Amino acid sequence: MVVVGAGLSGIGMACHLERERPGTRYAVLEARDEVGGTWSQFRYPGVRSDSDMHTLGYRFRPWTRAETMPGGAEILAYVRETAAEYGVLDRVRPRHRLVAADWDSERARWALRVDHDGTEVELECAFLLMCGGYYRYDGGHRPELPGLGEFSGRVVHPQDWPRDLDHTGKRVVVLGSGATAVTLVPALARDAERVTMVQRSPSYVISLPSADRLAPRLARLLPGDLGHRVVRWRNIAMAMALYQLSQRKPRLMRRVLRKMTVAALPPGYPVDTHFNPSYGPWDQRMCMVPDGDFFAALRSGTAEVVTDTITGFDGDEIQLSSGDTVRADILVTATGFNLGLFGGAELSVDGRPIRTTETMTYLGMMLAGVPNMVYVLGYTNATWTLKLDLVANYLVRLLRHMSDNGYATATPSAPPPGVTEEPFDNLTAGYVRRGLDELPRQGSRLPWRPTMNYVLDTITMRRTPITREMAFGRAGSPDRAWSRPGPPGR
Repeated sequence: MVVVGAGLSGIGMACHLERERPGTRYAVLEARDEVGGTWSQFRYPGVRSDSDMHTLGYRFRPWTRAETMPGGAEILAYVRETAAEYGVLDRVRPRHRLVAADWDSERARWALRVDHDGTEVELECAFLLMCGGYYRYDGGHRPELPGLGEFSGRVVHPQDWPRDLDHTGKRVVVLGSGATAVTLVPALARDAERVTMVQRSPSYVISLPSADRLAPRLARLLPGDLGHRVVRWRNIAMAMALYQLSQRKPRLMRRVLRKMTVAALPPGYPVDTHFNPSYGPWDQRMCMVPDGDFFAALRSGTAEVVTDTITGFDGDEIQLSSGDTVRADILVTATGFNLGLFGGAELSVDGRPIRTTETMTYLGMMLAGVPNMVYVLGYTNATWTLKLDLVANYLVRLLRHMSDNGYATATPSAPPPGVTEEPFDNLTAGYVRRGLDELPRQGSRLPWRPTMNYVLDTITMRRTPITREMAFGRAGSPDRAWSRPGPPGR
């Protein structure tokens, strides 16, 4: 068995295997040279979670601190400590990037081509677990900016933040309005002369407490991990309530969010210009800021928001469509990332390429017609790790069923007549729209339609019969994995 990716998802999946299927032979392939995924790569100032850590943390190893949105270094330490505690670190093979995987039906094996420091390595496994997330690590999204070559300052992208960049006393322009931008602004404003966030269109920004005082109290008062479970489910319920209310009563939520924003900003601030999105609440992911630090930076005068578009550059001047200009020493293009499903690896079945847009997702974790492959894509409207736990639990059920019945292959069948195709996701975020040509389709009903609802998924994925619209084969063994060259997984 091979797990692809040693970030939050891959480490979590490996820990589930260690906990629930001890003795499983597996290896974890990591393209980079260290464990941690997003949290080891992203080094920009203020990098942190934009999700509640009591739900982002693994269910089997609760986050025990009061911080709700800790910094990237704290999350990285948590992931690595979890990997060490469950003995996963010695399974990780760094600098192993999956290039291609071909399923051999006759042998019931995946044949993998892996790049290891420029040398091609061949691996084989019976089950492939794709846990590398859904964006490309080799570079973020960089839109075409007219006349950028005329800019005399430095241009950086948060995904590739330079270690030698000193913004102290500098004029910084942050281009973008998403979670990364609203994280960067208050962090940069502490030392910069001035920070200007230039956004083409506004986003919803919500202030949340940076610490949960109830969590440590319940941990002390309730036995075992009951206190952590109570906090986790409370936070899940609150997040779901916010999402459902936003979808069902968008006008009401828009008024509520506007009122909260007005209260967080100085009197007379042009809220309707800079914080009035054209889309409904939760049609795109909302930006969560701890203790309103983003709004505090605006109140202090060290940061400002400009809603406009860039038309050109002249030395240190950034020209805007309104005719105004903004002066900058540093331009930060917090313009999002590029989708890269399966880490860009080429997948095929018996030599026939798998085109994800021509496949349909099964329970949001497998692909119709593709044997012995599971992938993890977290929720877009809730915490990523919630979906990981459900996928891992389903996988364990599937492997147990296969072992008990002597099966070696599990393949979601083709959707039956009557199941119509729909887009994979209904969010309008730019990175989703840009990446639609890489995403599989979804069907009009279960199990071909992901719900994007953790509670419904909890019920569905636990109660859906393993045999439902799933074909099984008997050749081989699902728990054997080996590689050549190099030592096998344990």
